[in-house]
Amino acid sequence: MNLFWKNLLGKITPAEVLEAREKELVVAMKRYEDVSKSLELEEYNKLYHIVKAAAFVEKKKTLQNRKYKDTEEFKTIKRHNKLHHSPKIKQYLEVLKSSELKLFLEFKTTPDYEKLGSKKEISESPILQKHKSFEKSANYKVYCRFHESYIIKEYYDLQLKIEDKDFKLNNAFWSNANRWQTTPEYKQEQRFFELEKNSDIVFFINEKPERFEVYKKQIVSFEDRFNWNSLNKSSWNFGFHYKNPKTIRNHSFTNEKQANNDGKNVHVKDGSLNIVTKKETVTARAWDQTKGFVMKDFEYSSDVLQTALEFRQKGGVFMAKIRCSGNVNHAFWLGSDGKLPHINIFHFDGKKIRVGNAYQNIFDGVNISGLNPSKYHIYSLRWAKNELVWMINDVEVYRTTGNIPNEEMYLAFNSFIPQKSRTDEGLMEIDWVRVYR
Repeated sequence: MNLFWKNLLGKITPAEVLEAREKELVVAMKRYEDVSKSLELEEYNKLYHIVKAAAFVEKKKTLQNRKYKDTEEFKTIKRHNKLHHSPKIKQYLEVLKSSELKLFLEFKTTPDYEKLGSKKEISESPILQKHKSFEKSANYKVYCRFHESYIIKEYYDLQLKIEDKDFKLNNAFWSNANRWQTTPEYKQEQRFFELEKNSDIVFFINEKPERFEVYKKQIVSFEDRFNWNSLNKSSWNFGFHYKNPKTIRNHSFTNEKQANNDGKNVHVKDGSLNIVTKKETVTARAWDQTKGFVMKDFEYSSDVLQTALEFRQKGGVFMAKIRCSGNVNHAFWLGSDGKLPHINIFHFDGKKIRVGNAYQNIFDGVNISGLNPSKYHIYSLRWAKNELVWMINDVEVYRTTGNIPNEEMYLAFNSFIPQKSRTDEGLMEIDWVRVYR
């Protein structure tokens, strides 16, 4: 598989972008969960149902649009003012307060009142003349017309009504063009608008929580970001792993040019794991297919690391961010107690990358070209029950359903130089490694 054009056309997302996306996802997921439990969101949701309710909307519309002249309060005051400013009613009220009326009404209760029917009696009495004159006056006629009349009763009723405390409050409310702003509902609405602009709530409303689901289902079972400075403090052991604990583990092979160097070529620098392949003369143990273990002089040194004693897993997602250089073989693989099964998640032979699954002298995999291994890439294996899928960054590079391992496997990194290859120094840098269940 040639990834040159995919890489050139930007169809392979850079590792840094993928990491930034994951970081953003984790931060967003944490923020989403925090906001979901916040008092502000609880208040917002409560107010949302209040201010969006039909009754609330209708009340706001009524209070904003109703004209003061259409209210009962306006009509009551208008009617009262009309009566209050009526000349006849004004006259009646003045007469009602006059001493003449008071004297006349007292006179009406006496036996002498009947004398007003006698012209002779009137002609002989100045007092009767005075009362008779008042009885025929316009003031008394107004009094008679309005006293205990419906219209005066209405006037007094209106007078009492407009002087009532509740009426005054209602009238002040309806006569205020900005009456909506004086209500408790307005305060609720303003608080809702305030919360609606809250950055956390805006984020929560616009977020799509379903994008977190895949990440939530992935449980980190192993992770190393290499913040240690000694192999003794890590989950890694140098050398190969064998089922028999008595088998020599730190060795090389006679068909290789490098000696595996007891972990001496492993360094942690700036938060990344470095396996250095360097030119130096080392005499070390090597495995020969016919002679067994022999001592051999090597021109180069390197190392192999694995987690056989610390971590193994069957199935899941295995991934590491790696870059490498030099005409050296660099590999990230899964191993078992025996020679097989063996899965190469990443293997660079100095020219091309190879991924695949080894079993029964068969390698089920693919060669990949067109990708610069000296730049960081995320190499991963998705190991499901019925298939193995290899990815480089976000691009699937190979898939197989054959010979799926049925046992837990451990992680391993190593660099080596085959005997027939052109000799060179090299470096494999692992920024991080992670495994999900």
